[in-house]
Amino acid sequence: MTGFRIGRVSGRIVGRWLLAATLCAAGLQPAWAEDGEAILTGRCAGCNDLTGPAPATVEGLWARKGPDLFFAGDKYRPAWVEAWLQAPSRIRPAGMFYGAHLKAGEQWDQVDTATLAPHMTLSAAEAKAVAAALAKRTPNRKRLEGVAAKPASISIMMGDLMFEKFKGCIACHQSGRDYGGFSGPELYTAARRLTPAFMYSYMKDPQAWDPRIFMPNMGLSETDLNKLLGYLELVAKESQEEDD
Repeated sequence: MTGFRIGRVSGRIVGRWLLAATLCAAGLQPAWAEDGEAILTGRCAGCNDLTGPAPATVEGLWARKGPDLFFAGDKYRPAWVEAWLQAPSRIRPAGMFYGAHLKAGEQWDQVDTATLAPHMTLSAAEAKAVAAALAKRTPNRKRLEGVAAKPASISIMMGDLMFEKFKGCIACHQSGRDYGGFSGPELYTAARRLTPAFMYSYMKDPQAWDPRIFMPNMGLSETDLNKLLGYLELVAKESQEEDD
């Protein structure tokens, strides 16, 4: 009886796979591949918070396995999400909680990449569906209303000085591949993946978005915020050219 039941389950799996393959060969996609919410619930909820709110304790913050997605529509550029899910690359060099992914080096701590699990890859149809579902998650949209995000013109040299010396962002973030800190997400692709309004609002008051996050509120002026936005656009352009 057990063998019979396994056989039936295997038959359903094989049949579903054959159906998907047939539809794809015809330029179509199975209906379940287009259900972004189902994919999020079934394959993303284990690592990402889809409902909120953000952690209210440090313990909750350290327990994160992936970024909170309940306000993804307030944060990400949908086109970037769709492309990234088909070819994911690491945004946090040392994972969500860097303390769990370090090893001693000859001179200083290094990221233990063997402890970092790769992100799953989605098909084009799945990625499109998930990007559309995430774009609808906008609980903090009012927080972005009236944000004066106007990336200012700035030279790469002055931007480097601001990022590295004047504001000290480089202590936690990378402004180029393998250049900078690794306790926070890299920022050389930030302008490609995040909206200007979100970056402005988050840099202005990180704790308004994430109450227990360790990123300090630097009291940045409107001028400084827009200069940093302009700089992040420059380094994003450079990284894009390197990718191309």
